[in-house]
Amino acid sequence: MDLKDYYLLGALFACLWLDPSIAQELIYPIREELQENVLIGNIPKDLNISHTNAATGASANLVYRLVSKAGDNPLVRVLSSTGEIFTTSNRIDREKLCPGPSFEDSECSFEIEVVILPNDYFRLIKIKIIVKDTNDNAPMFPSPVINISIPENTLINSRFAIPSATDPDTGPNSVHKYELINGQSAFGLDIVETPEGEKWPQLIVQQNLDREQKDTYVMKIKVEDGGSPQKSSTAILQVTVTDVNDNRPVFKEGQIDVHIPENSAIGTSVVQLQASDADIGANAEIRYVFGTQVSAATKRLFALNTTSGLITVQRLLDREETAIHKLSVLASDGSSSPARATVTINVTDVNDNPPNIDLRYIISPINGTVFLSEKDPINTKIALITVSDKDTDINGKVICFIEKDVPFHLKAVYDNQYLLETSALLDYEGTKEYNFKIVASDSGKPSLNQTALVRVRLEDENDNPPIFTQPVIELAVMENNKRDLFLTTLSATDEDSGKNAEIVYQLGPNASFFDLDRKTGVLTASRVFDREDQDRFLFTITARDNGTPPLQTQAAVIVTVLDENDNNPKFTHNHFQFFVSENLPKYSTVGVITVTDSDAGENAAVSLSIMNDNENFILDPYSGVIKSNVSFDREQQSSYTFDVRAVDSGRPPCSSAAKVTINVIDVNDNTPIVIYPPSNTSFKLVPLSSIPGSVVAEVFAVDGDTGMNAELKYTIVSGNNKGLFRIDPVTGNITLEEKPALTDIGLHRLVVNISDLGYPKSLHTLVLVFLYVNDTVGNSTLIYDLIRRTMETPIDRNIGESSETYQSGDYLTIMIAFVTGALVVIIVIFVTVLLRCRHASRFKAAQRKKQGAEWMSPNTENKQNKKKKRKKRKSPKSSLLNFVTIEGNKPDDPAHEPINGTISLPTELEEQGIGRFEWNATPTTTFKPSSPDLARHYKSASPQSAFHLKADTPVSVKKHHVIQELPLDNTFVGGCDPFQEVLHEL
Repeated sequence: MDLKDYYLLGALFACLWLDPSIAQELIYPIREELQENVLIGNIPKDLNISHTNAATGASANLVYRLVSKAGDNPLVRVLSSTGEIFTTSNRIDREKLCPGPSFEDSECSFEIEVVILPNDYFRLIKIKIIVKDTNDNAPMFPSPVINISIPENTLINSRFAIPSATDPDTGPNSVHKYELINGQSAFGLDIVETPEGEKWPQLIVQQNLDREQKDTYVMKIKVEDGGSPQKSSTAILQVTVTDVNDNRPVFKEGQIDVHIPENSAIGTSVVQLQASDADIGANAEIRYVFGTQVSAATKRLFALNTTSGLITVQRLLDREETAIHKLSVLASDGSSSPARATVTINVTDVNDNPPNIDLRYIISPINGTVFLSEKDPINTKIALITVSDKDTDINGKVICFIEKDVPFHLKAVYDNQYLLETSALLDYEGTKEYNFKIVASDSGKPSLNQTALVRVRLEDENDNPPIFTQPVIELAVMENNKRDLFLTTLSATDEDSGKNAEIVYQLGPNASFFDLDRKTGVLTASRVFDREDQDRFLFTITARDNGTPPLQTQAAVIVTVLDENDNNPKFTHNHFQFFVSENLPKYSTVGVITVTDSDAGENAAVSLSIMNDNENFILDPYSGVIKSNVSFDREQQSSYTFDVRAVDSGRPPCSSAAKVTINVIDVNDNTPIVIYPPSNTSFKLVPLSSIPGSVVAEVFAVDGDTGMNAELKYTIVSGNNKGLFRIDPVTGNITLEEKPALTDIGLHRLVVNISDLGYPKSLHTLVLVFLYVNDTVGNSTLIYDLIRRTMETPIDRNIGESSETYQSGDYLTIMIAFVTGALVVIIVIFVTVLLRCRHASRFKAAQRKKQGAEWMSPNTENKQNKKKKRKKRKSPKSSLLNFVTIEGNKPDDPAHEPINGTISLPTELEEQGIGRFEWNATPTTTFKPSSPDLARHYKSASPQSAFHLKADTPVSVKKHHVIQELPLDNTFVGGCDPFQEVLHEL
């Protein structure tokens, strides 16, 4: 029968039903193992149910509801709006749903009930779902290894039974065929089909056997089912050839049917099997065993005496679990061909099961009680009751009734199903609750019954919502309150009675700072309010009664938080740092102090004052503007630090303090000061043996400014017309570019410009460097006289271009001076070596003396005074200008000109690389920038320097030639280059 036939059968059943408005039945066949959400059927389509009211023509919103037990896992689901039936995620397994032996014509099914609501369109649909088998199980042999013993004198074409395979599937999906693999030409396979449709494999002997030649054959036997796709399994078939026993047992009856009641005691005899054997002796001794097809469950219920063949009850039987047991019994005399008999045991019914009441609520109960409203109409459906009995015939016939007189009745819809309905109008004031029993009784002797308790409680109709006395409630509370502070009591009334008049209060959203007693309506503060975080709260209060459905009303609550002076004034920075240029005029704006107060009103009115500096700066108490009361000079004081205090106007007042640092930014107002050479009249000897690249003289200067204003650059601007010398622009070291020639002998005057890299203008100083090229100094007095005479030559002209000659006109005089100078040098060297050997501990002082002696100057006393003053320094951190004191020349000493005096350089000698310096200006003049534009000094509330340094960030001061941070022993040490050591330290 295909699916079409089942649909026709279902439709026919629906047409034959006596009252289609109350109950109808459908039958749907499906395959097992279907996936989830597979459509099984459509109830309104299959029953031709219209969704239109025939009387009014209006569309009816029908609801289809599956009636199921609480906690059930339904195998199908019904779409409430369309009545379509679908599979669920619970797998439909025919073998699990209908366990036990299955036959091809056996049917496996389950039933469901669906009700159609509302009550005006109520119908009960009983649906039977027939589960068809699918090939989801492979046939299996009882054992992976099958052992068969065959006598050696077995005739050709003799047959031996092979344990058959089993398959839980039915019909074509069960065992279909067997196949022998590797029969070794000695054996074949034949299939014998029993009247019950079972297929028994038999092994056929195809050739004479000789145990002495071969006593064991190992083959494989394969079993296949007839499903699609086809499933199969294999087992190892092992045949053992034994000695002869040529007569097999024979059962007196091959098919035996017996009946036994299900309440049979353990040990009750079921049947006595008899088999005979024509042999005698040991070959005639018969042993009875169950066949391999007998399930383990059946073997547990029945015992077989292997010697006598008596089958007895081994455990209590239950017809409701299994009504028929088929036992295959083998009688073997030790040969390989046992006799087979089939015993069918029919378990007869005994009235040992009381009826079962399956109560499925249409109106869902709450804690086991069904709640009905007193306005519900007559015939309101409460529950669907299904009664059943596992017994059969008269023992399974059940009647159902209500135990006492109540306004409810049972309406039969099937032989074993009833609808529990109201039979009269309900009155809450008369009776509030009903408790009654539903009784199910069978017709057995004696009769067994079962009861189910039903509780129905009536409810009052709720039709009045609560009402607040005020729709908007305004409150005010001070901040910093105590927790659980009482605010107010909210009140609402309800005209209903009982639970419908019981009111509970509930806070709406945005009310996390408040607690509300649900019963009394007392509103309290659950947290401490902080006006600075939130000064106003707006939320709703809900009053809801306990009716069903509950009714409710809302009121708005506005809570205003009043301010207290609980916040100190807060500075935007704990430490304000401002940067101003030195030489800023008095009463100029230096910076702005910013302070805030989180309070409100007078509590937030803040005034400022300076705590520990009342002379240098003026602070506006309300705007926070700081103005200078002094004119800044970075060289005198580089920073000012003081504290400011902020006080609000609260009662009591609150205050806070902050630190202020005014950093004075350097302005290029100091010219470079020359340290070496000692004077403009000193000179150094350059021997003719000097090699190119050697240092022949040093120029060193310092600058009182900082940063780029103190970075110095050295340049030869005049006197090097032959290109014999080169000066390092950073260190000031003068080196030879090429080896001196005889034509280079004589005095060379170099004009060196020392300029800083200051902004916006650089300052510079000129110094004269005299180099005497010769092997020795013959007559220093003559050289000093030449130096004095060069002062008459403008510095923009080379001394070799003058009409006067600075080399001796008399060659003999020159040679005498040269020899004399050489002798003097030799004597000086000898004396110096002698002094070093005798005074090794004064090595550093001797080195310092030698370094000073290299710059030959007529005023030896002046040099000694300067050395003494260097030794009298108190600390390496002394002022840069006091580190080396340069005394002014005596007025009557024409040989000494102040090295930092005014030396003018004509414009035509200016180099392109130093074109930004003012060479015509007096070197000692300090270039000061004009007063900076204050608008360029500010960013946000803090002033900045004209160099746009970041506010509140101190300037990283880098000093050029940080001589004051070197030890005294490292200064002017004889025998080394002090300027190179200073640069190395930097």
